[in-house]
Amino acid sequence: MQILFLEKWTVFSIFNNEIMKKFTLAIFVLLGFYSWSCGLLQTVAVNSTTGIIDNGLNAIFEESDLTLAEQSIPANITLLEALYRSKDKDDDHLALLLTQAYAGYTLGFVEDKDPERAKALYIRARDYGLSVLKKNKQFAAALDGSSEEFSAGVSALAKDDVPLIFWTANAWGNLIKLSLADPSVIVDLHKVNSLMEFVLRNDESFYYGSAHLYFGTMLATVPKNLGGKPDSAKAHFDKCLSIGEGKFLLPYVFLAQSYAVQVQDKALFESSLKTVEDASIDILPEQRLVNAIAKQKAKALLAKESDLFF
Repeated sequence: MQILFLEKWTVFSIFNNEIMKKFTLAIFVLLGFYSWSCGLLQTVAVNSTTGIIDNGLNAIFEESDLTLAEQSIPANITLLEALYRSKDKDDDHLALLLTQAYAGYTLGFVEDKDPERAKALYIRARDYGLSVLKKNKQFAAALDGSSEEFSAGVSALAKDDVPLIFWTANAWGNLIKLSLADPSVIVDLHKVNSLMEFVLRNDESFYYGSAHLYFGTMLATVPKNLGGKPDSAKAHFDKCLSIGEGKFLLPYVFLAQSYAVQVQDKALFESSLKTVEDASIDILPEQRLVNAIAKQKAKALLAKESDLFF
C-alpha cells in the first residue's frame, strides 16, 4: 500500500512537474513579451516625443516674446536631458538638440546677466557635441594632440556633421570669448578655428553664414598676439550679412560690439544698431526669437555707448 502510494505520488509529481514546466515557460514568455512591449513602447514614446520637441524648438525660434521663450526653454532642455538619459544608447540627434539648446539659451538669456553661469552652460553644450564627434576614432585620437593633428582629425569628419560641428564650436567659441583672461581656455582657440573652418569649407551658408559671424567676432575681439585681425574681421561680417540678406540681425550686433568698438568707429556702431532697432520683428519669421534677442542686445549696447568710445 505504501509502495502504491509512492508510485501514485511519483506519477502525480511527474505530472505536476510537466504542468509546472509549461506554466513556468508560459510565464517567462509573457514576461518576455511584456518586457519587449514596454521597451518598444518606450522607444516609440521617446522617438515620438523627440519629434514633438523638434517641432517645439522650431516654434520657440518663431517666438518673439522673450519672457515666454526664456521661461519655456529650460523646461524643454530638462525634457531633452530626460529623454537622452532614457535611451539604451547615446542618441546623436538628442545630443545635437541639447548642444543647440544650451548654446542658444545661454547666448540669449544668460551670458549678459551671469558670465560665470554662462561658462558652465557653454561647457555642457560643448561636451554634448564632442560626445558625438568623438565617435569618429580619428577625431577622438586627435582631440588632445597638436594643432596639426587636431586639424587632421577634423578633416576626418563628414559633411553631414556640419550642424553638430557648428553648434559645438559655437558653444566652445563663446566659452573662450568669456574667458580671454584664462590661459587654460584660450589654448583651445585653434581647435574652435579648425571646426569653424570645416563649416566654411563644407557649407558656409549654414545658419545664415554664422561661421563667418564667428570669425568676424573672433578676429575683432581676440588680441593680435593670439591671432586677432580687425581688418580681416569686417570681411567676414559683410559676408555673413550678405548670406542672411540682412534679415538675420545678430551679425549687426556683433559687428557693432566687437569690430566697431575695436576700431572706434562710432558711426558704424550707431548705424548697425539702429538697423537692428528699426527692423521688423517679422523680417525673418523662422528666427523671430534670435532677432528679438538681437534687438534686446542692441538696446543694451546703445545704452553703454558713452563707456565704449573715447
